[in-house]
Amino acid sequence: MITADTGFANEANMKYLHERQINGYVPDNKFRSRDPKFSHQKDKYGKRHQNPPDTGWKEVIPASEFQFDPVNLRCICPTGESLKYHATRADQNGQSRAYFQGRLLQCRHCPKKHQCMQNPDAANHRKGKGRQVSFIIENKRLPNYTDWMKYRVDSQQGKQIYSHRMSVVEPVFGNIGSNKKLNRFSLRGKKKVQGQWQLYCLVHNIEKLANYGRMAA
Repeated sequence: MITADTGFANEANMKYLHERQINGYVPDNKFRSRDPKFSHQKDKYGKRHQNPPDTGWKEVIPASEFQFDPVNLRCICPTGESLKYHATRADQNGQSRAYFQGRLLQCRHCPKKHQCMQNPDAANHRKGKGRQVSFIIENKRLPNYTDWMKYRVDSQQGKQIYSHRMSVVEPVFGNIGSNKKLNRFSLRGKKKVQGQWQLYCLVHNIEKLANYGRMAA
């Protein structure tokens, strides 16, 4: 598995990961704006949330926890089952959506049925329906590899993996760049630059062993 920052988010890199089936998470520069956890940032100037009206609908496992592949039009539910693709059509807002539905036998015997479906009993008879989800395909264009990565990063698993990266990778860059003052390389040539970088990494790791080695032991 690999992770990278937004500077590496482009169609060519996403295609490379997809075609080689590499388990990667590379967010675009708008991935935080799609995360409900950061919605409160818009209210820091005094605006307040209003309580949503009671519609009688219960909270279920959101579509963001389903793995959607817009390139191959596939959808995998949180328990690993592949949902049936129905169609791609415009919704009431004119946005293109891909629609999927769980097969009856899948949903009927699923251990997460009561957390996933508004009406779990609908899967218990032959004329019922399984869990239904849909995903927006942006700009009514053909889905691309960037769309595929957006849905990976926006999933619950993607958020957990990328948040872990922020606590593991970024402090290393901060220490080497700010504390060690490596703002630019002083040598030329790939081999020499690689050697200088490895020396800085060596010092960084020695410091970690000196400060936290006993704790790990």
